[in-house]
Formats: sequence, C-alpha cells, structure tokens
Amino acid sequence: MTEELKNSPIEDFDWEAYENGETPGEKSREELTKTYDESLNTVKDKDVIEGTIIALNKREAVVNIGYKSDGIIPMSEFRYNPDIKVGDVVEVFIENQEDKKGQLILSHRKARASRSWERINQALANDEIIRGYIKCRTKGGMIVDVFGIEAFLPGSQIDVKPIRDYDMFVGKTMEFKVVKINEEFKNVVVSHKALIEAELEQQKREIIAKLEKGQVLEGTVKNITTYGVFIDLGGVDGLIHITDLSWGRVSHPEEVVQLDQKLNVVILDFDDEKKRIALGLKQLHPHPWDALDPDLKVGDKVKGKVVVMADYGAFIEIAPGVEGLIHVSEMSWSQHLRSAQDFMKVGDEIEAVVLTLDREDRKMSLGIKQLKKDPWEDIEVRYPVGSKHTAKVRNFTNFGVFVEIEEGVDGLIHISDLSWTKKIKHPSEFTQIGANIDVQVLEIDKENRRLSLGHKQLEENPWDVFQTIFTVGSVHEGTITEMLDKGAVIALPYGVEGFATPKHLTKEDGTTAKVDEKLNFKVIEFNKDNKRIILSHSRIFEDEAKAEKAPAAEPARKAKRARKEEAPALTTPIEKTTLGDIEALAALKEQLSKGSK
Repeated sequence: MTEELKNSPIEDFDWEAYENGETPGEKSREELTKTYDESLNTVKDKDVIEGTIIALNKREAVVNIGYKSDGIIPMSEFRYNPDIKVGDVVEVFIENQEDKKGQLILSHRKARASRSWERINQALANDEIIRGYIKCRTKGGMIVDVFGIEAFLPGSQIDVKPIRDYDMFVGKTMEFKVVKINEEFKNVVVSHKALIEAELEQQKREIIAKLEKGQVLEGTVKNITTYGVFIDLGGVDGLIHITDLSWGRVSHPEEVVQLDQKLNVVILDFDDEKKRIALGLKQLHPHPWDALDPDLKVGDKVKGKVVVMADYGAFIEIAPGVEGLIHVSEMSWSQHLRSAQDFMKVGDEIEAVVLTLDREDRKMSLGIKQLKKDPWEDIEVRYPVGSKHTAKVRNFTNFGVFVEIEEGVDGLIHISDLSWTKKIKHPSEFTQIGANIDVQVLEIDKENRRLSLGHKQLEENPWDVFQTIFTVGSVHEGTITEMLDKGAVIALPYGVEGFATPKHLTKEDGTTAKVDEKLNFKVIEFNKDNKRIILSHSRIFEDEAKAEKAPAAEPARKAKRARKEEAPALTTPIEKTTLGDIEALAALKEQLSKGSK
C-alpha cells in the first residue's frame, strides 16, 4: 500500500456516528460474520472431501479443507505413502467438525476405506499397479494395507526368489498388483512378484535363446535342497544335481556351496524347450583319477577314509574323488556271513591293500584281510590231525555243528561225533550258539578250508566196556523213556540206551509196557560198530517157559535129531552116482573128441 493511499480519507466514513461515540464497523459485524461463513466450504460430519497438506511433522499432518479451521491427521495413516509432502491433495473423512477443543477431526484412513472396494475392483480390472504398506506377518505370507483394506500377500508372491527372512519386509511400502478378489468374504490377494515377472520373462527368453551345451556361465546360488542346488543364471534357473557338485562324495550340497554365492557352472543338458537346464560344477575341474599316482599298482597298500557303508561292503576314499570298494568277503578270512558294519563305520581311517585297479573304468577293489596272514597256509602245522582245541559254536544244521577255532578257521562236528552214548536228534540238544566246545581234529580239507572235528573223541569209547557188560542173553533193568511207532527207547545203566520193538514190550499178563515203566530186559543183539543194543522184555518169560517144557520134549528132539543124521547117508550114494555119471560123460566126450581129430 502506497503512502498516498494510507493518507487518503475514506469517502463514506460516517463522521456523525463517530461523533456520537459509535465504533465504526459495529453495525456490520453480523454482516461481516455472515459474509465470512459464506466464504468457507460447507461440510458435514461423515463426508469425504479433498484437502491439501499444509504442514507435516513426524507425528501428524495438518490438512486444509477450506474450513474455518485446519484438521489434524496422524502420520500413521500415511504409512502406505512414505513420499507424501506438503502441497499434496488427499482425501479425508470428516469425523467431527469440532471436538471439545474446537478442533476439526479428520481421517485419511476412513476416507480411503469408504471407496476402497470400488478402487480395488478398478485396479483388478485395469491391471493397475497400486501401492500398499506391509503391516505384519501372517501364516503363509504378509498382511498389506491397500486403500485401507487388509489384503493378503502370499509368501510365494513377494519375489521371484525364495524368501528366507519375511520380517525384513514388515514396515515397507511396495507396489503390487491385485490378483484375486473374493467379494463374498471380502478377501483381497495381491502380488509383488507379478510386477517383475513380465520383465524377467523377456530376459529369460533372451538368455535361453543363447544357451548351448558345454557353455560356461556365471550364476548365483538361489536355493539349496537335499538333492541339488538351483542356480539363477540371470532370470533363468538351472539345477546342479548333488552328484554333479563334486567328484568326491557329498552328503549335502551345503558342504560345497552357500546361498547367494556366485560361481561358474557348465551347461550339461536341457530339454527341447530349455525349461529344465542341467548344470555341472565338478566338470569344470579335472577328474581326480587323472591325477592318481601312476605308480600305484595291485598289491600296494593305501590309506583312506570310509565314506559309504553297505551290507555288502564299504567304499573307501583314498583321495578326493577316488574311491575303492572293500567287499565284506575281503574284510576277514572267516567264511561266516557277516555285515560290513561289523568291521568298520563311516569316518574310520583305515589301511588296505589294492586287489584290482582299472584306470580306464576308474574302479578299484581293496582288501584288509590281506594285511594279516592267511591262517590256512600252515594249517597242518598249527592244527594237525589228532590235536585238541577249544572252538566257538557258530551255527547249527540237522547234521551237525559249525564251529570256529579262530577267525578264518572253521570246522564241522558231525552229529554222530558229539556223544558216544546219547542219541542226539538235533545239535541244539547238546550245545548252544556262542558256547565254547572242546574238539579234536579228525580230518583237514585244505582246498575247501574246512576241518572235520569231533567232540566225543576226547573221551575213550565206552562201547569197548559195554561189549563185556551187555552181552547177548544178559538181563538188565531199564526204564522206558520214549515210545515210538517202531518201538521204545530204554535207558540202561551207565548212561547207555537200548531199543525194543513193540512185540518185545509185551508183559507176561498180555499188556504192553508204557513210558516211565521200569522192567527187566534181555539183550538179544549187541552191535558195537553201530552202537546199537536190541532188548526184549517178553523174551525173559518166554525163555523161562521154554526151559520148563524142555525135559518133556527131550525124547522127541533126540528122535528128530537121529532122523536128520540118517538122511544124509541115504542121499549120498545118489549124489555120488550122479556126480560119477557126469564125470564119465565128460571123459567119454573127451575121447570122442580125440578120435575125430
């Protein structure tokens, strides 16, 4: 305002009222108030209008909506838009035109929510990119504030790469696309991954078009599984199988690579559409067999570490990527079927002998029993026939007992060589597996690496004595221990057993003897070689009855015996005549033969 205007008089000034002491403008106050009110926006509670941000601080934003007072909105309602600044126009919801302090209360969050579903559907229809604020984690993903609505962001839709730390996204504002809306349940699903997939797809096509087998590329470890490693080749993923990570044994890929590690890989193979790309890491390094000592030969000793165990053997790594197999049969001179775990375990450091070596096929077989002397080399000296030893029972068969005198030296005790006197049906009746038993070497079969052994031979043969005791016709007391279809087993003195057929078990009263019954038995047969004694109970009283009848029958027996003696005398002349005739005919035939000549 210029100086001239300041000093110029007001033309319509009411001097009369001034002289009467009236204050200028009092008459028009109501008019001025009315005019002022009319110049402001007319607002109502619960309305949604636009306002301009005129001031910002960390806690709140001051918004001018053209009303007589400015409104205050908490900055937390603008978390979805960290770039908000003074001068931005925002939608606001009028909570209250005046609170107790005369303050205009506004809400940006409610303004967004009032139109949120309309805008959400519009974003889905137009494939629009929207902004949202990630509020917190939830099962399977994240909760995102979009237009005031809580939308769900699945973990798989956050990025094209697997997410290892979800918490790092909480509190961030990101761009999204709406991928699904469920109007009935008011559910919204958004995706950030969809924004970058289109761009990556173009990059992927360009990379795939240039791929060739044998090509070496740089990639980044994207994901590690138990069976291999996924490599990001710049928008295209390839897989290094666990067997292609290293020439050596790998228990888990984490032993070789780490997440986000950059490394060179070679393309081994891919399908026609190049969607599955097989990569290799070990192929970039020379094969360890090529670096194996050229002087290594069969018979040499090597040291190595057990890397894999199986029932049939163990794989020994003598150098990274160079392995040999020790078959279980090469772990011990023993011929017993055993598992390789009985001799060693994974991680053991062992020494072995090279048995076979095939550099072309990269195969090697090893042995550890060769480090010890073969016990069968001088078996005749160490275990001569007749020598006595203590063995351990290893196994049973129906015909005998397999024992081991020492590791690698086995023998068989036939069931008949277990006891002189006891009838053994199965070896388990005599001994048990794992027990010690004294044996004597009966025979050596060096070719088949087997000894014939005996146990009863350690004692004298009692049948030499039994022959003088159980003579044919002698009577002994015995107890029936077992009834069989063909007869009964009878326990006799001195621990020996006899046998009686059913007809020899008949008692004098006509009944048949039973188990556990104690009776007298007569020996009717004794066989030392077969160790067999045949007994009869009925023969005792039968022989007594015959003895009583003997005096009365004596004359008849004498007459019969006389007839037998006379019969040869009558037949002898006939036999001689017949013989003489034959001899005469033979002589005559001879004479006729000479005459014709």
